[in-house]
Amino acid sequence: MSIRLNSEEFKDKVFDYVNEKEWHYKGDLPAIVDFYADWCGPCKMVSPILDELSREYEGKMYVYKVNTDEEPELAGVFGIQSIPSLLFIPMDSEPRMALGALPKPQIQKAMAEVLNVQ
Repeated sequence: MSIRLNSEEFKDKVFDYVNEKEWHYKGDLPAIVDFYADWCGPCKMVSPILDELSREYEGKMYVYKVNTDEEPELAGVFGIQSIPSLLFIPMDSEPRMALGALPKPQIQKAMAEVLNVQ
């Protein structure tokens, strides 16, 4: 299942955007962060896909969820202006953002290309 994060948990598990200026991912597996809101229709389409992927790729990557209504500071740090926004975080390079309700094959393509998760 996807793991919901608040800003404190995000700073512990993903990136401490308060104390670090340069990107430094803290996780031990690649990750996808889903920036969403409960009222967002397209977000509701992506959510079950991400839950499915988190089960299919358990032990290979994490799927995190950040509610932009509850975590406006965190959404602001990443410049989230439209949702859903998916942040793909590889182990050894800069993260990449994808906007919109992507279908499962497109998410899997990004997982392979950006996260090196197959």
